[in-house]
Amino acid sequence: MELYFIRHGQSQNNANWNNSDYEESPDPVLTEIGHEQASLLAEFLKKNQTITDDKVWNIQNRYGFGLTHIYTSMMERAVYTAAPVAQALELPLIAWKEIHEEGGIFSRGDKSNVVGLPGRSRSFFTQNFPALTLPDELDETGWWNRPFEAEEERQPRADQVFANLIARHKNQKGQPEHRVALVSHGGFFMRLMCSILKLPWRQAAFDMKSWFILNNCSISRFDIYEEEINIAYLNRTDHLPDHLIT
Repeated sequence: MELYFIRHGQSQNNANWNNSDYEESPDPVLTEIGHEQASLLAEFLKKNQTITDDKVWNIQNRYGFGLTHIYTSMMERAVYTAAPVAQALELPLIAWKEIHEEGGIFSRGDKSNVVGLPGRSRSFFTQNFPALTLPDELDETGWWNRPFEAEEERQPRADQVFANLIARHKNQKGQPEHRVALVSHGGFFMRLMCSILKLPWRQAAFDMKSWFILNNCSISRFDIYEEEINIAYLNRTDHLPDHLIT
């Protein structure tokens, strides 16, 4: 399996990170820049979707991506990023609610009393993303509709996502290799990296903290074989012009 992790485009919360007067949104939408990033990402992947030479070592995707599956978080910024990609590549877009950002959908005002919120309903997704394959259990009460995700729930969730990826898409003898894209979030990427590489959470040398930086609409690639995981590249942004790297 080739696994491609794509971070969503710039959200309203991202754009106002240093704005002390801004009230954070529980489920922020993309900015105009975020939509432009998503559009350029879709154009880039469409242009390079076909694998033009399957006999060479294609570790940097110079000979194409050949994506076969696209999953998206159900947070708005991720779905609005993933939808144009799936459309451009003419691939099914599948909602995977477990690849959401840390915490889930929750109130952002009172930090001492964080409350879980519903998230978008089935009708919202069917009206705005008719091609999106939704979980069977999703109804009008919202896809989240549960308490704030506690710290101790986060790493096990990422561990289970990675286990499910392996179960669904591991290489099968005599079958074409799956090339899977996850459109998700920076915090979840950190958790997934800890799952993939069995890293301790945020631990680095000399008592420092670690973090994997991801730009909006960046691409990271992992090649997963029966007995080995190779990191091909992280945080690739060469498909975006300098003024759209956020």
